[in-house]
Amino acid sequence: MKYLVIGSGGREHAFAWRLKKDEPDAQIFVAPGNAGTAQLGTNVPIAVTDLEALVAWAEKEKPDLTVVGPEAPLCAGVVDLFEAAGLPIFGPNKAAARLEGSKVYTKNLLLKHGLPTAPGACFTSAADALAYSRAHAQFPQVLKADGLAAGKGVIIAKTATEAEDAIRQIMDARVFGDAGNEMVIEDFLPGREMSVHVMTDGIGYKLLPISQDHKKLLDGDQGPNTGGMGAYAPAPFATPELIARLEGEIVEPVLAAFKKEGIDFRGILYIGIIWTAAGPQILEFNVRGGDPETQVLLPLLATPLIEVLRAVREQRLGALTIEFQKLYAVTVVMAAHGYPDKPRTGDVITQIPEESSNVVVFHGGTVQKGNNCLSSGGRILSPTAWGEELTTSRQEAYRNTEKIVLAGVHYRCDIADNVSLR
Repeated sequence: MKYLVIGSGGREHAFAWRLKKDEPDAQIFVAPGNAGTAQLGTNVPIAVTDLEALVAWAEKEKPDLTVVGPEAPLCAGVVDLFEAAGLPIFGPNKAAARLEGSKVYTKNLLLKHGLPTAPGACFTSAADALAYSRAHAQFPQVLKADGLAAGKGVIIAKTATEAEDAIRQIMDARVFGDAGNEMVIEDFLPGREMSVHVMTDGIGYKLLPISQDHKKLLDGDQGPNTGGMGAYAPAPFATPELIARLEGEIVEPVLAAFKKEGIDFRGILYIGIIWTAAGPQILEFNVRGGDPETQVLLPLLATPLIEVLRAVREQRLGALTIEFQKLYAVTVVMAAHGYPDKPRTGDVITQIPEESSNVVVFHGGTVQKGNNCLSSGGRILSPTAWGEELTTSRQEAYRNTEKIVLAGVHYRCDIADNVSLR
């Protein structure tokens, strides 16, 4: 079999790794890939947003399935183009991908259908946003750029001054580019965050183990938001009762709303949840697996990944039993000096541990230059470990993190720590 994975981060390395683990003889291609994916197969030097080149490559090479990792090509319509060319591909179409591509669209959908979400409003001008922020002077306030911003377009303002500065940065200075053409302001909801991943074929769904990401740059959930500094799964606090409430109060009403809106969603729906005193509330939708959550979910999967992906594509997910190992997985993200604002690249990386029966180091922002593995992005490596206990998996993930030599590297030291108190 031949597979193409679109993307270059840790999530895409995890997809390629899992496909190769399930089918050792499979041909794996990753576009554009990184130094880690090059060890599994062949990197294809095509940017994730060069949709015409991706289609042309696939028409020539005819992969049995293409798996899309990041949000940008999904929002640009890569699935629509592949399907029009008769090429099998996994992921939601462009219309469904708007759920991540526009926070304004999603906020309006949540409010329209009475789905649990923070009170808020959407804006097309800085003046209107400033007026709303001042009139609703309850802090913290959450301010979101409308479009894609690599997981960094959300600012939590603790004061009126911070809120005003954030609005001007988003809508006037355009620090997130065109993502700041519109914006959302909503109330801050205190509670426990969790990542809910739903496999759905547009008819039925399967809930994956509940995971927890660590978005803030620094220990103790301090500092700016990032794309994610580490994750673990399954969350011990996700009891059967909690999962039943998530399904009944969030997942099923969300999928029902999609059907009412004519959204044909087939793929991985990521629902960012905050569990408040009033119960679960929706923070955001992503239209693909989380990064770094994918790195802790795929090692736990007992069912071959390709079986799951095909069942979604062929709309027969309801007949498939997806099984997971009764283990815990932890991943620690190693970030570049200066991340997330101005990550330094070009640093040599050495002493990366070899894969073992319960440890793998997923590559993100890396590139192979001759005999050297160099940093090439903000989030560089994700050492990941799994085992029967969360504490031992955490220790093993950090033990391997500490082996890696990389100048200026930064990582949090509290991933999956004191989980019962989080």
